[in-house]
Amino acid sequence: MKKTIITVLSLYTFVTGVLAQHTTTGDSVPLLKEVQVGYQAKKTTPVTFQNVTGPAFKAKLTGQEPSFLLAETPGITAYSDAGNTQGYSYYRIRGIDQTRINTTLDGMPLNEPEDQGAYFSNYPDILNSVSKIQIQRGSGTTKNGVASYGGSIELFTPSLYDTAYAALGINYGSFNSLRLFGVYNSGIKNHKAFYARASQVQSNGYKYHAGNNSQSVFVSTGMFYNKTSWKLNVLAGHQKNELAWLGVADTLIAKDRKTNANTPGEKDAFTQALVQLQNKWTPSNNTSIHSSIYYTHLNGNYNFDFNNFLDQPITAEMYNYAFKSHLTGFFSNAIVTKNNFSVTAGLHGQLYHRRHNGSEKALGHLYTNTGYKNEVSYFAKASYNLQPLTLFADVQYRSTSFRYTGGTPLNKRSWQFLNPKTGVALQLNNNSVLYYGLGYTGREPTRNDMFGGNDDLLADSTGQPVIAITDAEYVLNHEMGWRFQNNRIQASINVYYMNFKNEIVLNGKFGPNGLALTNNVQKSFRSGLEIAATYTLTKFFALQNNTSFNYSRIKEQGQIFSPILTPPVIINQDVIYQKKGVTALLQARYQKGAFINFANTAVVKSYVILNARLQYQVNKITMVLFLQNITNTKYFNNGYTDFNGTNKYFVQAPVNYTALLQYNF
Repeated sequence: MKKTIITVLSLYTFVTGVLAQHTTTGDSVPLLKEVQVGYQAKKTTPVTFQNVTGPAFKAKLTGQEPSFLLAETPGITAYSDAGNTQGYSYYRIRGIDQTRINTTLDGMPLNEPEDQGAYFSNYPDILNSVSKIQIQRGSGTTKNGVASYGGSIELFTPSLYDTAYAALGINYGSFNSLRLFGVYNSGIKNHKAFYARASQVQSNGYKYHAGNNSQSVFVSTGMFYNKTSWKLNVLAGHQKNELAWLGVADTLIAKDRKTNANTPGEKDAFTQALVQLQNKWTPSNNTSIHSSIYYTHLNGNYNFDFNNFLDQPITAEMYNYAFKSHLTGFFSNAIVTKNNFSVTAGLHGQLYHRRHNGSEKALGHLYTNTGYKNEVSYFAKASYNLQPLTLFADVQYRSTSFRYTGGTPLNKRSWQFLNPKTGVALQLNNNSVLYYGLGYTGREPTRNDMFGGNDDLLADSTGQPVIAITDAEYVLNHEMGWRFQNNRIQASINVYYMNFKNEIVLNGKFGPNGLALTNNVQKSFRSGLEIAATYTLTKFFALQNNTSFNYSRIKEQGQIFSPILTPPVIINQDVIYQKKGVTALLQARYQKGAFINFANTAVVKSYVILNARLQYQVNKITMVLFLQNITNTKYFNNGYTDFNGTNKYFVQAPVNYTALLQYNF
């Protein structure tokens, strides 16, 4: 695999060198649009997706974690450790956790290959440098990196083609939450452009000793000519959190809702940075080649009070888990479009390793081990327009391997997947499209799945490694929907059925390093109906609704039950008023109760919360007041049953506010 990636990189260097010799640099020639990856779904792509973009998207940004913005779309739940909208937060699509959701930035994988999670908190205020989000629910189209198993989140960096602008902003809100940021975009001058953004985000958190202090910078620069364009992205973040990832027993919540089950000494510190160089070459009017080299580095650690975790008397004991990782990759896509036919073919390869160090305050260093996770994939997709029909096919071959060095020897593990997708879209008229898509996707277990929650691989009495899960999981995904848009209505309605084989699901328990544990299940499925609609009532008023209904079941050892943390009903209803520089929004969310254990005896209860947003823009000044949970609802939306049978929950904040003042130059 390593030889394959090195060969591809060498070929890329040669090709781009040749292209540079044939680049026209005169100012009079038309400029090629900046790099755009070819994984986005379009109107006639037979997958379920939703775009989040435009002024309405930007108006919602107040420094919150992306999970809460994603939860305003169908089928997504979110919660935070600290109870407010900053620090660690998490989301699930159709009840499927985010280690099984592909996340990319301009096509570059953001998931850590070993545990397959993507951590937005390591890039605080990242949405301030995102121009668009495309959410694909279900298997979707082929992506780079980990499998799009439950869905995918595609982030797109700012357009350097925007006219020159600059802005300074400050947020302040409940729990001593503060955000400072500055943004600058030069626009294109002499074929070149430059964008920069810097942010400081901090909060005490709603719970006791649950604060967050973080910084991030994003820089993007590009060169644009008539047949080729280049774009360089650099994103770096640093964050320090007081930890609150343990649920709290309901008896303690009844006494004080701000109770933090973690101890004050449990803290973390992580720094993560990425660099991505993109190129787009258009040798002819109907052919373009998009290529990218990227690198990501992560370095950090967290403290863990094991006695507290076990509900034992607290001592001075404190474990520390430290990580350092390097991820290097490359991808390239060739797109050919002629008449009604379009073909995209591409490849992706990456090399990754992460070193793990465990220590204890009194005992000192305990272990060091390293995981190596490499992969290579190839894909081809085609669409053919036979008006009014569009036929679509997409197939990916993906090979990935995991190698481990540590105190317990482990043989290299490898997985190969052939992931085909197909579908058809019928354009009923200029305003509406009916589609059906079928996709099959396989996904390997994470390191945590395999090691059963242990950071250092254990051995049995014979010296053999103790491995919990090694088999891959698979899903056959059916998606059928209807998209409609005219001057007053924009709507999408879809139904889905996801049939799983050997599904790896959270079991509601946590391992000895505090990470969530999983089980394989024999048979399972998820099905549902999702609605996203916007209706313009008048020139000033609009209604927006996102609703999802979910019916999911697991069959294991002759028992049939519902998967955990999968609400059967979620409704988001917005009422929007806009006139001149004033925007007012009233937002209601209803989330029906969901089980938190396999026995289906414990639940997080149903709840309704109301939020409100008021924005006023005059000349170069923008002012925003965002009120959350204005009815002061006492609720929690996540939990688990502990090893001793205690139900534990994650309390979310009561009524709180955030105020924003922004000056646009």
